[in-house]
This record gives sequence, C-alpha cells and structure tokens, in this order.
Amino acid sequence: MLNEKEIRDYFLYLKNEKQAARGSVTIALCGIKFFYEHTLKREWHAFNLIRPEKTKKLPVVLSRQEVKGVLGQIRRLDYRTCLTTIYSCGLRLREGVTLRVSQIDSQRMMLHIQKGKGGKDRYVPLPNATCQLLRQYWVTHRHPTWLFPGRRRRGETTGQDATKPMNERGMQTALKQAVAAQGIQKSVSVHTLRHSYATHLLEAGVNLRQIQMYLGHSSLRTTAIYTHLTRDGEARAATLINHLMDDLGSVKGAAPW
Repeated sequence: MLNEKEIRDYFLYLKNEKQAARGSVTIALCGIKFFYEHTLKREWHAFNLIRPEKTKKLPVVLSRQEVKGVLGQIRRLDYRTCLTTIYSCGLRLREGVTLRVSQIDSQRMMLHIQKGKGGKDRYVPLPNATCQLLRQYWVTHRHPTWLFPGRRRRGETTGQDATKPMNERGMQTALKQAVAAQGIQKSVSVHTLRHSYATHLLEAGVNLRQIQMYLGHSSLRTTAIYTHLTRDGEARAATLINHLMDDLGSVKGAAPW
C-alpha cells in the first residue's frame, strides 16, 4: 500500500515529468481519494493539500479582417450563414445550429436565445445585415421551425420535412478548412467566433456589463477576461490618459531617460 510520501511523489511526477494537464491530475486525485476513503475506509488529510494548479489561458481571438476572410472562404450557404450568425450575435455553437424561426424578433431586432447554458434565456441584438442574410437563406428552404434544417444527403436539403437541425460536425470541419485556406496559424474553433465577438464589441466601446448580458455570463469576472485581449481599447485608454493629464504642465530640467 502506498504511503503519504509515495502519493506526494506520484503527483509531483505527474506535474513535473509527465506534465499532465490539470484535468488529468484531478481525475487521478479523485480516483485515489475515492479508493482510500470509500474502499479502504481511510481518511488522509494529505489529499486536501494536493490541488492541481489552475491554468489561466486567454482565449484565441480573430481580428475583424480575419473573421471576414474566414467566413468568405466557406462555400456552403447554410454553413456560412450559420457561422456568420454565431459571430455577429455572439452565440455558442449549439445555440446557433438550433435557432428557430420563432426566436427572431424583427420588430425589436433581437434574437431570443432560449435555454442557453445553465438553462438561461437572454436577448441579443440582431444586426440588420444578419437579419437580411437569415431571411435570404430561409427562403431557400422555408422550414416552419428551423432556421438551419438538416440535410438528407450531400447537396440536397430536406426543405420543410426536416425533423432536426443541421449537423454540427460538418460545420466545424468547414470552419477549420476555411481557417487553413486563409493561412491562419491560430487554433480556431466555432467558439473562437464568440470570443472574437466579445473582444470586438469591447474594442468598439460597448460596456462590459452589456457584453456580459449578451453572452449570458453569470459573473462579470468571466466577461472581464476580454479586457486582456483588446488592442484598440488599450490604445484608446493611453490616448485618453494622455489627454486627461496634458494640463499638469511640464517639468523643467533634463530627465535621465
């Protein structure tokens, strides 16, 4: 049976030599802890001292020019329309694919996202260009429920008889191919479009609290991560600070820097 030191050495091995991901270390810790506490009926306080370090990775984002280039590379109309909607409304993949006609509020120019992450509803602004794009695409199939109905086979839409929305995997593949065709080396997924949406809104001056509501985040701390990704915002902040401090006057004498 392993003693306390051997268990500590094992987790140091996972971290330093194997460089295991935080999730893998957590699984190993939970498994060993369950074995000792529930199978052997032994409670070791050492397990409470072992905690995998939290990683703070910033999400990948695309510039507005990169987003436009990638979307322009996608030839299938349904994929391009759905991905454009996901980006321009800050949606999650599932929220975009399962959009229903009834969720469009064209009077207020809003999308009613229902049962999003955590079962929460929210409203997000529907840009005029996106609304027009959705109308043009819907005319191609006229499905009474789905904005993006599934297909029976390649090249043939099911039209009004589709019983479910289109497949997510095919659209993900199409996006990765478009990213590669644009020569972009970043690790891009459909969720990257949502990250890019939030970053671009922040750069444009949209209030962080408002962005939180559009994304459906429970905590403002989750949304605040995008403040680390805004280049335009930092430049504007520096310009504003310089403007605010201009009237402080100059200091006589040469500085050493």
